[in-house]
Amino acid sequence: MLQQTQAPRVIEPWRRFLEALPTPGACAVAPRSTVISLWGGLGYNRRAGYLHDAARAVVDEFAGRVPEDPAALRRLPGVGSYTANAVASFAFGAPVGVLDTNVGRILARAIANRPLGRAEAQRLADELVRGVASAAHNQAMLDLGAQFCTATPRCVTCPLARRCAWRAEGGDDPARHSAAVSVRQSAFAGSDRQLRGRIVALLREGPARLDVVVAHVDEPQARVEVLVASLIADGLVERAKGEVRLAGDPRERTR
Repeated sequence: MLQQTQAPRVIEPWRRFLEALPTPGACAVAPRSTVISLWGGLGYNRRAGYLHDAARAVVDEFAGRVPEDPAALRRLPGVGSYTANAVASFAFGAPVGVLDTNVGRILARAIANRPLGRAEAQRLADELVRGVASAAHNQAMLDLGAQFCTATPRCVTCPLARRCAWRAEGGDDPARHSAAVSVRQSAFAGSDRQLRGRIVALLREGPARLDVVVAHVDEPQARVEVLVASLIADGLVERAKGEVRLAGDPRERTR
């Protein structure tokens, strides 16, 4: 849920989700439509499908227990290096560095003062966590990047100002072209991502005819057909009996 999403937006959906599906086993046996519905408000609905698939993999491959090893975690659907290391560190205290866009800026600016490739940035993040409390260190790095070493850095009040290589040596901002540092996304309004979200939001209320989906999205039918096809390919939506519905939704069409 925290992938590409700020923590304040995650709190309530996280609580709601865990009340309904508190364990990997409960999530694994739930209809996919339930998982997608509980994901409401978070966006990037593909992550809900990955979470459902990951829960099933945890049950099938790891006897229902989330693995502690980052390499094993990366075998789960939708789990990359960042998520694997974050879970391993925060849940199990594994000595691995968590590398996201916030940490990437700190490494490029304060430590190296040059752009870093992803592999080099991860090695550096891992080196910094050696011999210290992994979870506390990684949380501090994430908070530092989110509050001080931001895209427009607050260097004057930054706790690392006296130790920052970029502040001491000067030069162009090395974070701009460094690995793990995100770039500005394209406009959300009118994008496929926004329209896919509208379709999923409609179908959370129940199955609907395609013409109802088209009217709801307010786009040409040809474009809606392409969007629905992409949602089907991602395992989030299905078509049956002349209707469009969330994958696995057992309800009858009401519109």
